[in-house]
Amino acid sequence: MSKLILTHEVSGLGSAGDVVEVKNGYARNYLIPQGFAIAWTRGGEKQVEQIKSARAAREHATIEEAQDLKLKLEANKVKLAVKAGAEGRLFGSVKTADIAAAVEAAGIGAVDKRKIEIASPIKSVGTHEATIKLRDDINATITLQVVAAK
Repeated sequence: MSKLILTHEVSGLGSAGDVVEVKNGYARNYLIPQGFAIAWTRGGEKQVEQIKSARAAREHATIEEAQDLKLKLEANKVKLAVKAGAEGRLFGSVKTADIAAAVEAAGIGAVDKRKIEIASPIKSVGTHEATIKLRDDINATITLQVVAAK
């Protein structure tokens, strides 16, 4: 087992700044090469504090603010225009950065693209859903209206 410090949020494992213990292969082959974690050392405790303070600064300030944003996100459909073929298949797929930009363009508010999770790749026009993690305890499900760009 390897002891690691997470530098990014990893679904099902933990948030940035958490110290976790995972199997050697998972650490060596995925988490460390992808930049999601660094090896734990005694000197790394300072890094843990820096990561946690940066994460706290990025989080929405208060629970009320996060719940207000959640209500706005869930009440509105976010329209996203992308290049598509004749049958409605997209050229590529919708990325989390595209969703974050569309939410901001709709005037709902700013969200971090790293906090957006898409259940399955969006490769066609139509209505799709995505989940945004606003805080550790507050998730918002948004409805995306994907349309072909003209």
